[in-house]
Amino acid sequence: MPALTLREVLVLGPVRATEPELLAGEGALDRPVRWVHSSEVYEGANFLDGGELLLTNGFGLTDPDEEVRRRYVRELAARGAAGLAVEVGRSLPAMPPEVVDEARRLELPLLAMHRVVPFVRITEAANRAIVARGLSGRSVVRPWGDDHTAALLADLADRAALNQPEVEARAALAGFHPGPGARLIGVSVHGTRETGVVDRAVRVLGGASVLRAAFPGDVLALLALPGTRSGDPVRGVQDAFRSAAEPGLTVAVGHAVAVGSGWLRWSDTLRAARTTLELALTVPAAEPGAPEGPLVTSSRALALERELTRGGVDANRDRLARLVQHALGPLLEWEAAHASDLVRTLEVHLRNGCSPTRTAALLHIGRQSLYQRLERIESLLGLEIGDPDLLGELLAAACAHRVVRGRSAGVAESGGRLTAAPSWLVAQFPAPLRGSA
Repeated sequence: MPALTLREVLVLGPVRATEPELLAGEGALDRPVRWVHSSEVYEGANFLDGGELLLTNGFGLTDPDEEVRRRYVRELAARGAAGLAVEVGRSLPAMPPEVVDEARRLELPLLAMHRVVPFVRITEAANRAIVARGLSGRSVVRPWGDDHTAALLADLADRAALNQPEVEARAALAGFHPGPGARLIGVSVHGTRETGVVDRAVRVLGGASVLRAAFPGDVLALLALPGTRSGDPVRGVQDAFRSAAEPGLTVAVGHAVAVGSGWLRWSDTLRAARTTLELALTVPAAEPGAPEGPLVTSSRALALERELTRGGVDANRDRLARLVQHALGPLLEWEAAHASDLVRTLEVHLRNGCSPTRTAALLHIGRQSLYQRLERIESLLGLEIGDPDLLGELLAAACAHRVVRGRSAGVAESGGRLTAAPSWLVAQFPAPLRGSA
């Protein structure tokens, strides 16, 4: 059964709060910890079965007999203890040098805890994490070797069998310590195998912490923005990547979740980022992009596309085709016989609140030309575009037409780019992730 290591226990929040100092046993931090106990008596070693981390307030080490203290350490080592953690400053003013010497000789990890934290908080957090690791049956070294960050991100993105204590312990081991009130946002980047683009975006954001790793098909990251940061966190992350990412890269940003909302929400934003990246790479963009810069989008910008393709495009193709034909049939017939761009004009207009100024600017046409197109659309469909009862159906149909058309072509056209459908989406990640949110 995979076990939590002593190194992982040391990064748990309650343990870090003690300001631990490792005095001996540096080479034994990767030994497994089977359980965490507390005891204040010399005979505590008699109750150990091996693999335990023993906590003590040091009262049992106040005996003036040096040999008694040495024997105590020897007995712990003989019983296979994973380590000894001693609170110093109250009952025990300082760690006795003979205890340090004996622990070093026996390579027994010895910790001096310089701040008082109730042992019940430490044992509860550590033992919950140990139990969670046992239940999940997973190890932090799978499937990405010793890269704890990549292993954790892969497990979250694949929604592996995890548990909150395990996720928190593994995140802390990777140096990820989001503060209270932080907002977490998943990010997926295609077009590079380097994590530098994420680091640059983090510097632009200022004050953000991050988990990031490079995978065969993308760079995946989980950003934590401080709760004190004002403004829209998703928009802030998008703006940071627009300034930090190189031309040609595609960046997909998930939604914001509260740090205390649980590991499933952490997983949700990472999965949303990856699903959004798949759509960004394989479905033509609704609006013209900037070909000289990166393509940066978000899960909410492609929310309609995600909803229309739940379960995959192929599974929904017939349904989407019926939706398109029912709502936009006359436009499709017109476009089949005339060189026009009416369906795209309709979608851009609806997505921008039916603003003529915004629509004309995005389509790079004059307002008079736009009015002529809108009149043609209304004439062909026999309706008014601004009718509130029709907005949802028309927008969904225009979006469905773009999705089906893009998948049928096998490529995505976005801001002048042509991007082949990425094989890593099929080969590298499990089917439940693809086409889900």
